Amino acid sequence: MKKTLLVIPLLLFTLILTSQNDPKDISEQFFKDFEEKGSSIALDNLYKPNKWMNRSGDAIIQLKSQMDGLNEDFVGKYYGKELLFEKTLTDSYILLSYLVKYERQPIRFTFQFYKPSDKWVIYSFKYDGGISEEIEEAARLYNFRLN
Repeated sequence: MKKTLLVIPLLLFTLILTSQNDPKDISEQFFKDFEEKGSSIALDNLYKPNKWMNRSGDAIIQLKSQMDGLNEDFVGKYYGKELLFEKTLTDSYILLSYLVKYERQPIRFTFQFYKPSDKWVIYSFKYDGGISEEIEEAARLYNFRLN
């Protein structure tokens, strides 16, 4: 009986550790940090597991500075996010794209994750406001099959 009681917490702990390394869970944690602690801390926590990102310090500082502009004065109140799509290139490379809802306009956040060995790490993160142009382009007549 005691062995069973010891095994159950160990299995739960293992399950929790495994789920924290899933790209969707990593991006969900990013959004939680983004909402509760701000973009700077969210980006720090996103990039922390990838030891190679230390070499890109200036680029991350610039990204933090740009994301600080996504404030209520510029884009209005933040209302949450929705997963637009998930693209899996291989078992080791995944792209997640989210529609981030602000009062003034939607912003797209794009995460690219790479798993070189046994753990997922962020490979690339970017955001942009060009989603409306892409939707208009997709709706153009030449994108439809005509008989």
